[in-house]
Amino acid sequence: MTSFVDDYFREVISRLDAARIRQAAAMEKCVEAIVTASQDDGRIYFFGTGHSHMLGVETHYRAGGLAATVPVLAGSIMVHEGTVAGTVHERMPGFARPILERYAISRGDVLFVTSNSGVNAAPLEAAEIGRERGATVVAITSVEYSKMVANGRPRLAEMAHIVLDNEAPPGDAVLTVSGSAQRVGPVSTIVGVALVNAILAEASRRLAETSGAPIYVSANMPGADEINRQLVHRYRPRNPHL
Repeated sequence: MTSFVDDYFREVISRLDAARIRQAAAMEKCVEAIVTASQDDGRIYFFGTGHSHMLGVETHYRAGGLAATVPVLAGSIMVHEGTVAGTVHERMPGFARPILERYAISRGDVLFVTSNSGVNAAPLEAAEIGRERGATVVAITSVEYSKMVANGRPRLAEMAHIVLDNEAPPGDAVLTVSGSAQRVGPVSTIVGVALVNAILAEASRRLAETSGAPIYVSANMPGADEINRQLVHRYRPRNPHL
């Protein structure tokens, strides 16, 4: 009997390996943008609705993570204050603009916008605002999924300066359940997180060789309190979540 545990791991490993190869050029562009922004004291912002917001949370105050990252966190478009309402909000034109007024995204910064379907109003509006403010906009999306569901609507992949294609299938899930029309085993988050962490790791390596890399240390490691305190002091003015 085939185990979905084994099948899912095989799917994820295969997709991660494919992303490493096929997204290499886009990842290099992201690394260059992040290094340039960090050297100019810029910030690396992450916007996503629903489960897509988790990519931003993953980078925030993260052990081994770049301190210049800033997640855009608003309960109304996340999952913990009401998923049904959040789904409505992410489709409403005009909803992202007041949320982003809280964040000082500006010229020279980098704004990652994550949307698997790539067609909802809030992430498209976030990308538009990022471009208006002069930031480099990076889309993390499924190009195939967005093409299938766009029906003439704008797509996130068309609005970004750089596109990272997570290559998730339409609907995200990859395993077919016998006797059911539904599938299980979503892959967009795990691929997206891997892309982001790989990019930030390489950007940190290059910064360490030149101007220095502001990297958080796990709280229970020796010297972590002082290192992290200094980084929080430096980055808190443009990160409302520190």
